[in-house]
Amino acid sequence: MNLLKTKKQQRMPDSEKQIYFIEGEISPMLIAETIEKQNSDFNIGAHSMFIGQVRNDCINEKEVAAIDYSCYESMAADVLEQLIAGINNQFQLSCVKVYHSLGRVAAGKICLFVFVASKHRRNAIDGCSELVERIKKELPVWGKEIFEDENYEWKKNS
Repeated sequence: MNLLKTKKQQRMPDSEKQIYFIEGEISPMLIAETIEKQNSDFNIGAHSMFIGQVRNDCINEKEVAAIDYSCYESMAADVLEQLIAGINNQFQLSCVKVYHSLGRVAAGKICLFVFVASKHRRNAIDGCSELVERIKKELPVWGKEIFEDENYEWKKNS
């Protein structure tokens, strides 16, 4: 079961489910709670994280004001679970958390948070980096770049 939460409800879930899609921007409070929750695991020696935010790129002389993210949630969750399992095995991670925005996220706001922990820093750093790259390439989440005039263009990941 996946969890789709509204902005008002962006608190760290008590369940052990690893994947969450957040409606709208990802709050700094959710990021802080994710990090804080790992303080009690004394086997962790390193944390690595990636925080992605919406850029106000200029495309055809128009500035991006927001991105509207969409997906078929159960399919995206299945893909993300497979990515996490593979990265977890490859880098022997202690913890992996991924939060991806759905819906409209304004430029300058956080839309992706990837957090990993491991006994060793190289595993954490490399695991986080590899997971972010695979999310960007393989996760079936689409972004519609919305311009200041409310026209839009579908985002192309590079």
